[in-house]
Amino acid sequence: MAPAATILDGQSDNNKKYGGLGKAKDGRTFSVRSYPTFKTLEEERRYRKEHLAAAFRVFADHGYVEGITGHISVRDPILPDHFWLNPISVHFAHLKTSDLVLVNPDGEVVEGERPIQPAAFAIHAELLKARPDINSAAHAHSIYGKTYSAFGRELEMITQDSLRFYMQHAVYKNFGGIVFNREEGIRIAEALGTTNKAVILQNHGLLTVGKTPDEAAWWFLALENLCQVQLLADAAAAGSGNQKIIIDEEASVFTNKQSGTPEKGWLAFQTYYDDVLIRSKGDFLQ
Repeated sequence: MAPAATILDGQSDNNKKYGGLGKAKDGRTFSVRSYPTFKTLEEERRYRKEHLAAAFRVFADHGYVEGITGHISVRDPILPDHFWLNPISVHFAHLKTSDLVLVNPDGEVVEGERPIQPAAFAIHAELLKARPDINSAAHAHSIYGKTYSAFGRELEMITQDSLRFYMQHAVYKNFGGIVFNREEGIRIAEALGTTNKAVILQNHGLLTVGKTPDEAAWWFLALENLCQVQLLADAAAAGSGNQKIIIDEEASVFTNKQSGTPEKGWLAFQTYYDDVLIRSKGDFLQ
């Protein structure tokens, strides 16, 4: 298990890439945190698992826990057609790296001591298979996400934060109950498409993806907040008769390039990771 100092490494001079100025008045330059490099695939596996475990702790902190629902995955770097997933019987608030389960393409547990959700496998197996550009997916039954999902429509581009998802989210309209078969997982993957990072599952909730569990988790946090904003804006508009102002395409495209990249998604999550690391004293790394 990597020490905390190693986990917090990943600093490099990526200021232009991340949009930071990175220079002090006295001439000093600063670096912006970025995804680390690894000497071995074993090191990367450990990193992915530790950040996946942290994502569950963050979800618990935000109340994205309801019984045994919800799951986050990450592709294994050594066995790319396998992925790590949470077991069905561990609360997000207590989940540790050692609790994670490695699953093969047939849904069999390769490493781990507990069973997984059939729905989790059906969704994540097909998403990761259909999208080799992503390594992680996150789904939970969050309050505002599942409330907004009842409308079966995309978000409106009404705030700066909405633009993180400009032309990068979709709606899956074919709700057919709990996802127990891979055909449903295939249809969800098709709805997500080849470039989107989120899909609103009608009458169900939210699902986000990313190159890292950090990114997928951050997009989920952001999308849940935006669903709350959309619901509030819709209610306010209906009550007052005022019209919502939609941000124009030029500003939407520009802002999305500044705040909607995988690097920004990963970076945004690191403050949450640090918070969990400090408050838990690294308990989730075990």
